[in-house]
Amino acid sequence: MNCWYTQSAKEDDIVISSRIRLARNLKNIPFPIKMDTNDFQKINETVKNAVKSSNTPYAKNLKFIYMKDVPQNERYAMVERHIISKEFASNCENKAIILSEDESISIMIGEEDHIRLQVLLPGLQIEKAYDIAESIDRLLCDTLDIAFDNRLGFLTECPTNLGTGLRASVMVHLPIIEGSGEIKILADSVNKIGFTVRGMYGEGSKPTASFYQISNQITLGISEKNAIDNLNIITKQIIEKERKNRESINRLKAEDICMRALGTLKYAKILDSSEMMKALSEIKLGLSIGVMDDERIMPIKLLVEGQPFMLMRKFGEMSPDERDVCRATMIREALS
Repeated sequence: MNCWYTQSAKEDDIVISSRIRLARNLKNIPFPIKMDTNDFQKINETVKNAVKSSNTPYAKNLKFIYMKDVPQNERYAMVERHIISKEFASNCENKAIILSEDESISIMIGEEDHIRLQVLLPGLQIEKAYDIAESIDRLLCDTLDIAFDNRLGFLTECPTNLGTGLRASVMVHLPIIEGSGEIKILADSVNKIGFTVRGMYGEGSKPTASFYQISNQITLGISEKNAIDNLNIITKQIIEKERKNRESINRLKAEDICMRALGTLKYAKILDSSEMMKALSEIKLGLSIGVMDDERIMPIKLLVEGQPFMLMRKFGEMSPDERDVCRATMIREALS
């Protein structure tokens, strides 16, 4: 399956992925926190029928899945692939998802809102992700009775999503900005203009291996287009800053760090996830600045596939120690 983390795309030396998420709710049905089984069944069937019966190119490629039928390891592996939220994976009773074959489109039904539509693409493709999301959203709004207020916009369970219901984000790799101690300055700067910097898995997650998510905070009193345009401007400024900083690093030292990281991955017999992510982050930097050149190495693919539940999805239930051995073996074989 050709998922986002296996593909090359524009600006992917720094921008790992682009995501658009839209929150929508149906009129005259309580928010999910107050819904009963009958309410869940109603929205599952209503959203399923609206999407699957539509005459769109997306409908043929979408699969409806009851989350209760998805094994636990697979649910949390979907979190690690950034397809669903951790909350949706852990509390999935009566809930469902509509998913495209390549997982670029996912519609969580019954998460915090009735509908959480997400489009996830590799590299810097915010406009394309929005165009896809907007076409599906238009279908939903034309077909379903969506909760909307002329003054407040789309109505959502959490007031912070009122208005557009839009969360646009990019995941970026910023090892040099992070290493120089400028991440806090960057976070403070984007916060002042309505954006936030979070860890790799969004709200509540800690930064890992120099990967960060940057997303809009303001959804009320601003159009979707303005939010996306602003994120694009900010992202391009961050790309320029990281690239400029990369030009001044000691290339021999960078090559040494990358080759040591490669040696760890090629020969380690036991490898925990944090050590793997650190090494792959260093290798990704080396590949990006040209001190390494090996097409066999796909750092983001290995990083995602080396996560705990992704390993158990493929190789079966394991203890943490067993996963560390399995992870090392998988990566050694991938690099051989």
